[in-house]
Amino acid sequence: MNDRPGAYQRRQSGPGNRFAGFDVLSQAGHWDPVTAGLVTSRLDPPASASFFTGDEAACAAALVNLLTGQQDDLQIPVLPKIDARLAAGETDGWRYSDMPEDGQAWRDTLAYLDADADMRWGTAFAAAPEEQQLELIQAVQDRGSKDWHGLNAAHVWSLWTRYACTALYAHPLAWNEIGFSGPAYPRGYKNAGVDKLEPFEVRDANPSRDPIREGA
Repeated sequence: MNDRPGAYQRRQSGPGNRFAGFDVLSQAGHWDPVTAGLVTSRLDPPASASFFTGDEAACAAALVNLLTGQQDDLQIPVLPKIDARLAAGETDGWRYSDMPEDGQAWRDTLAYLDADADMRWGTAFAAAPEEQQLELIQAVQDRGSKDWHGLNAAHVWSLWTRYACTALYAHPLAWNEIGFSGPAYPRGYKNAGVDKLEPFEVRDANPSRDPIREGA
C-alpha cells in the first residue's frame, strides 16, 4: 500500500502536517477488501471530464481549487470527483426547492461566474487573476440569502461547498491531514472517548493551532 505516487508521500509527510508520520493507508490491511479497494482507487489518475464542457470545467476547476485551498498545490483531484458524481446522477438525494437539479445548478452558476467576470473585467472566470476570482466568490458568500442571478446566494454557496468538501474529504490524503484513521469495519475501535487514541493513531502535534483563523 505504500508504493503510491510521490504526490501521496509528499502530502503525507509534508511540512506543517499536524499528524506527522501518519499514513492512513498503512491500515488498509485491516479493512474489508471492498472498502480497501474503493479507498485506494481514489489515488488513481483522475478520469477525463464527462459532465462538464471545456469552458465549464475550466471555470469549475478554478472555483473548487480556491474553495479547497489548492490553487497553488493541487494534489487532491476535487473537480474530477464532482464531474463523475454529476455524470452518474449521484446527488445528495435532496435539493433546495428554489434551486434547479444539482447538475443544472452547477452549469447555471458556473455560467453566472463567467458572466460576472466578463462584465467586470472582460475575461472568463478561469482566466481572471486569483484576486479577482476570490472577489467574485466572496461576493456570492457575502450575499447570504439575497438574490444572485435569480438564485438564493446561500443555496448556491451550499451547492459549491457541499460537493467540494465531499470530494476533498473522501480522499485519503485529506484523511492524513486531519488524522482520520479510516473505516472502522471490521476491526472496530477499542479506545472510544475524547482524546483516546488507538495504537495506530497519531496525536495532533499542535492541538492549540486554529487553521481556520490562520487561513491554512
